[in-house]
Amino acid sequence: MRPATIDSIDTTFSDLQPAAVWQHFATLCQTPRQPKCEGRLRDRLRQWAGDRDLTTIVDATGNLLIRKRASSGSEQAPGVVLQAHLDMVCQKTPLSQHDFARDPIRPRRRDGWLVAEETTLGADNGIGVALILAALADSSLQHGPLEALLTVDEEAGMGGAHGLAPSLLRGRLLLNLDTEEWGEFFVGCAGGLDVNVRRPGKARGLPAACEIWRIELQGLRGGHSGVDIHLQRGNAIKLLVRVLRDLERRWPLHLVELAGGSARNSLPREASATLALPAGLGDALATSLNDWQAVLRQELLGVDEGLRIDCAAAAAERTLDTAEQAIWLASLHAAPHGVRRYSLHLPGVVETSNNLGMVAITADEAACNFMVRSLLDSGSDALADEIVSLFALSATTAAKTGHYPGWEPRPGSPLLALCRSVFQREFGHESKVQVIHAGLECGLIGARYPELDMLSFGPTIRGAHAPGERVEIASVGHAWRLLTAILAAIAAAPAGAAVPAIPPR
Repeated sequence: MRPATIDSIDTTFSDLQPAAVWQHFATLCQTPRQPKCEGRLRDRLRQWAGDRDLTTIVDATGNLLIRKRASSGSEQAPGVVLQAHLDMVCQKTPLSQHDFARDPIRPRRRDGWLVAEETTLGADNGIGVALILAALADSSLQHGPLEALLTVDEEAGMGGAHGLAPSLLRGRLLLNLDTEEWGEFFVGCAGGLDVNVRRPGKARGLPAACEIWRIELQGLRGGHSGVDIHLQRGNAIKLLVRVLRDLERRWPLHLVELAGGSARNSLPREASATLALPAGLGDALATSLNDWQAVLRQELLGVDEGLRIDCAAAAAERTLDTAEQAIWLASLHAAPHGVRRYSLHLPGVVETSNNLGMVAITADEAACNFMVRSLLDSGSDALADEIVSLFALSATTAAKTGHYPGWEPRPGSPLLALCRSVFQREFGHESKVQVIHAGLECGLIGARYPELDMLSFGPTIRGAHAPGERVEIASVGHAWRLLTAILAAIAAAPAGAAVPAIPPR
């Protein structure tokens, strides 16, 4: 891939600095990169690397590894792996016509941020990829042996990291560029797993003298199901089920279908239900929904007060069997969502949580997904088992899948000490050290390469996994400055050293 010039892509990027980083990110915005569909981007990057005499390997899982020889005089420095993932979460507003399989992302500048108004931006983790590509391309940087590990399928289950071979990497240090709070080094993360629930459908005909209505609950902010889980934002599925449970107590209600959420790792922003009610209840239904809208807006005041509930006439030919409807509405109403427990050892850090991220119920079949996270493997297993037990009460199949380990902090890490010293020297103040309640690939990579010394950092990103995702422009420049300074410091290491002392400025 030869990166397109800034002017040929979008004047949005025309004077952003560092130009090389933004040039690569602009090219990433032009290239569709849904999870499991990163092949086009990977092939372009492989061609780009080959044009620069960089060695490339595509492993059996589809991950791309690019190797760059050390700068002259730094051949004996510890090898560094720069790591990010190629795919992005694909979310859009209800009215957006964007096609993530074909259309480019169209970012705009706003008040010091780069933002995608109607879609996700892909700064998670496109900025990390862009920083790595800029480092590979810059011949003026001082660095030891470099490897760029660009994984696939991170957002849909960490498939690339799961399939990483234990003999691929040569480096002894790893910098993951997939965190979203500038000025903080992350040294640990949550692990997790999915609980996938499925149940065959059972249909019945429409009741006599009924009207069909479609209810839509929209306007929630959504967000990352790990990083944002503590913010108490609304879950459209859980809220709509509350409304339906109330309506079925008032009137004979027959559910036609229920749908909500579009990504397992995103807080669901919209949900809809189609239902049959006795004829003549349209005005009463509208009144009840308006009342619920007011109640829920009050509950979510200051967090998600943009919630709205609408209804319109619809059509249907059959509904769920009454017993099936009772099972699903009761189970989803009782199902957990949100923070289960805060860490007793890391103040303010979520230890265990769960996201009811997707549901699709029709008369023919029904399914839903829960994404469970915890800093403790036992914590995620325990919460997942509770969900399985809940659905077992109705003989509904619930399977735990896709477990990935957490990343255990190493407070005495030499790499962490180095990076904090570099940060202090470059920016004149202390950095913070954090553990994140989200899944980073470091946990899986560390399981295959336990000798690796790892940490993660990146620019400030807000709203990841939701439309309106944005990245702070200035923080991207800071991240580039920090990355190049860290690489230079590591390059100064004497032969055989883990990491060097920090030379004076």
